[in-house]
Amino acid sequence: MSVTFTETDKLGDVVVKFPQAAEIFKQYHIDFCCGGDQLLGEAITEHGVNSIALLQNLNDTYADALKQGTEIHDWSAVSLEQLIHHIVNTHHAYLNQVFPTLSELTAKILRVHGAHHGAELAQVHRLFNQLRMDMEAHMIAEEERVFPQIVDYERHPSIEKLNAVIHAVEELDKEHDQTGQLVKDLRKVTDNYALPEDACGTYTYVFQELQNLESDIFQHIHLENNVLFVHLRNAQGSSLA
Repeated sequence: MSVTFTETDKLGDVVVKFPQAAEIFKQYHIDFCCGGDQLLGEAITEHGVNSIALLQNLNDTYADALKQGTEIHDWSAVSLEQLIHHIVNTHHAYLNQVFPTLSELTAKILRVHGAHHGAELAQVHRLFNQLRMDMEAHMIAEEERVFPQIVDYERHPSIEKLNAVIHAVEELDKEHDQTGQLVKDLRKVTDNYALPEDACGTYTYVFQELQNLESDIFQHIHLENNVLFVHLRNAQGSSLA
C-alpha cells in the first residue's frame, strides 16, 4: 500500500516502511537508527536540509520502487525469532567477517602513511578498534543472553519474562548510542572519508570499507532499535493498559 511521507513521520518509522530511505537519509547525514524517534521535520531543521527537496526525493524514490515492483521487506511483519535470525546471520556475520581485516588494515595505513597523515589515521585506528571491541562484546551479549530471552518470551509469553527482556534491551539501547557516536566520530575525523592526494590502494580500500561498515551498522541498529525493541515496548505498554 502506498503512503506519503511527511515531516510528522518518525525517522525510524519511515525506514521500517521503506528500507531504501536509509540511503537517502545517509546522504544528508541524518541518524535514522539511534535517532529513530526523531520526527523527520525536526531532523530537517537540525541539519539545515531543504525540506521540499528531501521529501520529494523520498516520496519519488518510494513511488518508483512501488512502480518497478521493488521488494520492500517489512521486518515489522515477521516474528521476533525470524528478525533475530536475520540480524545474527546477516549483520553479526558481516561484522565478524570484516572486523579482523579492517583491524589489520587500519594499522597498516597508519604505519605507511603516518608520517603525513598521522593525526587523522591514529584517530581512525583508535576509534575503529574501540568500535570493534564494543560491538564484539555487544554481539556476544545479544547472542548468548538477550536474544534467547526474547525468543523464549515470544514462545512462552509472560509479564515477568517481558519485563526482564525490556530491562535487558534498555542496556543494549544505551550501547547502541555509544556505537552510533563512534561511527559518527569516524566520519568526522576523516572529513566524510575524503581521500588525500597520496592515498594508495589500501588507504582507498579502507575508507570505502569503513563506509560500508557504517551502512551495515546503521541498518543493524535500526532493526533492533526501531523494530525489535519497539515491538517489545509496545507489548509492555499493552500489558499495562
